[in-house]
Amino acid sequence: MLAFRGQIVLPDRILADAVVRIAGARIVSVGVDKPWPGDTVIDLAGGFLAPGFVDLHVHGGDGHDFMDGTADAFRGICKAHARHGTTALLPTTTVARHDQCLAVLELCRRFQRGDSGGARVIGAHFYGPYFNFDARGAHPGAHVRNPVPDEYEQYLAFANAITTASVAAELPGAEGFVRACRARGVRCNVGHSFATFAQMRAAVDWGVRHIDHLFCAMSDRARLRLTQTYPMRGGVMEATLFFDELTTEIIADGKHLEPELLQLAYKIKGPDRLALVTDCNRALDMPDGPYLIGPLDGGEPMIKRDDVGLLPSGTALASSVAGMDHMLRTFLRLTGAPLAEVVRMASLTPARIAGVDDRLGSIAAGKLADLVVLDRELQVRQVLVNGQPVHSRETAGLELSRID
Repeated sequence: MLAFRGQIVLPDRILADAVVRIAGARIVSVGVDKPWPGDTVIDLAGGFLAPGFVDLHVHGGDGHDFMDGTADAFRGICKAHARHGTTALLPTTTVARHDQCLAVLELCRRFQRGDSGGARVIGAHFYGPYFNFDARGAHPGAHVRNPVPDEYEQYLAFANAITTASVAAELPGAEGFVRACRARGVRCNVGHSFATFAQMRAAVDWGVRHIDHLFCAMSDRARLRLTQTYPMRGGVMEATLFFDELTTEIIADGKHLEPELLQLAYKIKGPDRLALVTDCNRALDMPDGPYLIGPLDGGEPMIKRDDVGLLPSGTALASSVAGMDHMLRTFLRLTGAPLAEVVRMASLTPARIAGVDDRLGSIAAGKLADLVVLDRELQVRQVLVNGQPVHSRETAGLELSRID
């Protein structure tokens, strides 16, 4: 069996001088123990063994977008994010034509059952086209639309390949869409929405339980005052912080949000209701320059500059260009939160939100051996999916031995 020896990141603490043993695709044991005779031992050399990261909201990487609608794009993105410690993800769609959305859902179903060569595909995050047009952000505007049963029933034919679906709560047809999703076991989010607090209360009653990228593309008191001077109303932001039923996510790339907003989200929602996400576009691990958000046919132009995605005007953000390892290090540095909690926000918390925490998201006996080896500076050294290496940066510093 393969045994990792050193500092093990558990959901609530760092277990020092511990051993994690894996056999095949599963974790066999975790504890302060000695390797067994016959074990091949990897000494972490002062680094950490962490659970593989789980990304709820990711669009692309390495020059690809999931909306390109090809198997090569899926493989390229999954391999790219594996380099950054992500071992499971939700391919996230954008606003696009109906046929393009269907093609991506078909590929999600295919990759759920197959090997991507990198991060595993849990299921789709169906994200767009059901956004508020004025809150669409960097998404292509031509195909933003309201949910109607004749269309979304075709998407829900892929319900077993859809993990979460997003909608702006204020749209006509939003309630019907949410209730149809929930009836088929699809979790529902609110995103790219200028809903009022009252509309958000209704959405929670319908079954919405998660909010996309907190503080981004959402209403708040100040925005809603533009349409009603008094009394002032809360919006999606205030509702997210108010309702305990709602989990949410944060883009901690150091570009989207100032430290105080990361700290506020962490203070109010806590590590069990706040997940780290990348919201990463195709420019991950690519040089600065022009790219598209969404499909090659009909995507929205953006540029990579100053380690972030921007609209060509430079006046608005267009998602991130960083992996989950960067989000982890940045959130840790800007908030001072304990390492075990920040790792949990990148692993067990998103796994629970996606409904896969029974097999992913933490280092525990019986769970799948999706693991990340981090060095002392929390740089990714090695990544395993199902107990098999999918990325190794280098082996120097990791001591390999066999116990006889």
